[in-house]
Amino acid sequence: MTVLVTGGAGYIGSHMVWRLLEAGEDVVVVDRLSTGFRWAVPPAARFYLGDMADEALLQKIFAENDIDAIIHFAGSAVVPMSIEDPLAYYENNTGKTRILMSAAVKAGIRHFVFSSTAAVYGPQPAERPVSEGAPLRPESPYGQSKLMSELMLRDAAAAYDFRYVALRYFNVAGADPKGRAGQSTEGATHLIKVACEAALGRRHQVDIYGTDYPTHDGTGVRDYIHVSDLADAHLMALRHLRSGGRPLVANCGYGLGYSVLDVLNMVMRVHGRAFRIHMSPRRPGDTASVVADATLAHRELGWAPKYNCLETIVRSSLDWELQLAQRSSFDAGGLKKVYAAPSIR
Repeated sequence: MTVLVTGGAGYIGSHMVWRLLEAGEDVVVVDRLSTGFRWAVPPAARFYLGDMADEALLQKIFAENDIDAIIHFAGSAVVPMSIEDPLAYYENNTGKTRILMSAAVKAGIRHFVFSSTAAVYGPQPAERPVSEGAPLRPESPYGQSKLMSELMLRDAAAAYDFRYVALRYFNVAGADPKGRAGQSTEGATHLIKVACEAALGRRHQVDIYGTDYPTHDGTGVRDYIHVSDLADAHLMALRHLRSGGRPLVANCGYGLGYSVLDVLNMVMRVHGRAFRIHMSPRRPGDTASVVADATLAHRELGWAPKYNCLETIVRSSLDWELQLAQRSSFDAGGLKKVYAAPSIR
């Protein structure tokens, strides 16, 4: 049987493809390369260039491959951009997910693992740490678009021979320990990516938004999860579904909170170079602390993280940035660009 990975040329998707291949899976990737890279797809995976909501392309993929599961990463994930252009996010994250789900149901594909987000809880979670039972109050179109997709999955599972796992990510960071994949999008908004670029002299400064939060140093606290551990969680979710497991929504985080200053200080310590930090006022929608309760993923999926250490995450990120500096695509300006302010959501 074969696994279809949508968005498999992107940051998280490419790590997933490597992990599936290591596990002995047959893998097909579909990606339109809007933010992903063809070189990021492992050679052993079969690649289709195109949109995951192109129904004719999906029919071709399903006809040419014996697919029994879909792991769905393709989508848009920059919160400020979702506020600027909400309809594009509802189209790309919700409308196209519906098309993909419908095609899967028609083709008899029963297993679906979905890339969701902690943004469904909103900027002021009622619980700390946040469990899956916390009130769902997304305040950005990005969070709303992911929650709407979760609701479609729930209803589809009730109506058809179809089961799913939706994984709500917290702050994904780091790079493949073997150096095969990493965050490669120029202008990416992830804090650790931004800090690593600043340490290497590619950014003038790092902005901190809010220094008066009720945290140990006044800056926002987040739960950072290594991308390789996240890929493992998806693999465990796939095995859960194939073994007859029930539909499930689960958090993916460590239950460990690090502040913005914790992260920046770690990057400077690991790399050995200071960089400029600019203190700015709080931004609307940001909150003091968001940390995951991932008990459900541990219990139901048997998920056991291996890289739950901030220093490990930072070291792998810096190693990847050094690799990117050596790539001809970087020198030629060939990396995809996403222009937005750095975010710690």
